[in-house]
Amino acid sequence: MHMIATSHKFTCTAANVLQTVACLRLNSNSSPRKQSKTDQAKAVLSKGPDLEDFINGQVHKDDSWSNYSGDLVRQKGVKRLRLPPWLKTSFPTGENYSRIKSNLRKLNLNTVCEEARCPNIGECWGGGEHQTATATIMLLGDTCTRGCRFCSVKTARVPPPPDPKEPVNTAKAIAAWGLDYVVLTSVDRDDLPDGGAAHFSETVKHLKQDAPEVLVECLTPDFRGDLSAVELLANCGLDVYAHNIECVRDYTWLVRDPRATYDQSLEVLRHAKFVNPNIITKSSIMLGFGETDDEVMNTLKDLRKAEVDCVTLGQYMQPTKRHIKVAEYVTPSKFKHWEDVGKELGFMYTASGPLVRSSYKAGEYFIKNTLEERRSKSILPKP
Repeated sequence: MHMIATSHKFTCTAANVLQTVACLRLNSNSSPRKQSKTDQAKAVLSKGPDLEDFINGQVHKDDSWSNYSGDLVRQKGVKRLRLPPWLKTSFPTGENYSRIKSNLRKLNLNTVCEEARCPNIGECWGGGEHQTATATIMLLGDTCTRGCRFCSVKTARVPPPPDPKEPVNTAKAIAAWGLDYVVLTSVDRDDLPDGGAAHFSETVKHLKQDAPEVLVECLTPDFRGDLSAVELLANCGLDVYAHNIECVRDYTWLVRDPRATYDQSLEVLRHAKFVNPNIITKSSIMLGFGETDDEVMNTLKDLRKAEVDCVTLGQYMQPTKRHIKVAEYVTPSKFKHWEDVGKELGFMYTASGPLVRSSYKAGEYFIKNTLEERRSKSILPKP
């Protein structure tokens, strides 16, 4: 979206300033009625950063947010909200990004990073600010048996059968990439007797054999509520068991496939922790469907009651015109509020921000350090 800009921080803020400058020029000879808008624009500029601030890199990213005057809540008759500046990202680049993309094609592997058009793909695959290189591999093919209204993944009643070589190929790829943290996820495969749980489990075991130092998170379907499938996966050697509740209770019927229920998702997370108390459990909530603060709070409390350790909150972004529309673009300050609430409720880690996704680099960096600390303590000699 911003191919020329060298930094997202500069792009967002500079764009607002340039837009205001253009407004001043257009209205320099305007009527008294329009002059008031010019005066308002001058006032905004006088309070904002100057050129020297940009050159010195002293412009904080929040400076462009407080002055944003576009609509954030979709009103009746409005087809689609305009994307606010804090949701605009640059195209992915970098040596590690290119290498991972090339290897994926050679091994016929899919990633949810690409299928779901994740805005953080370049930073995650490249390592990001924490230099924790991550990737999210999508197992069991690229075609889902469900039709959630928020998701852009292909759907079919009977997708092609899983690739029997996929567990081995995935382990081979991860070992070659030198990743620190890998997320294994999948489409829903209601056509398979176990929902694909055994395929997941086999992949984790191969990964741990070929690259024991890599931390493995499995972001799983609900397996139609089959708790034996949940137990198989929770005890296969993974480090993090993740399953997304996706949205607040009252919007589940609108956002998710009818086969995916709010309480079923809570039970999956609860049971994973019950059968393996040592694993870290994780879930994710999308905001922007029209939910209230009370509904978000209740969802966070429900996740804590299910002993979920980590939670992420991010902005829902409509992938195509045929998917559910964004009802509201939640501000960065509101996301910061939910991050603080998460800490107060006792989550081990809360990642909350407009571009945060269920597989999110900062959260994975935190979890990586937590798990490595646990490992070091477990091998320390007893006094």
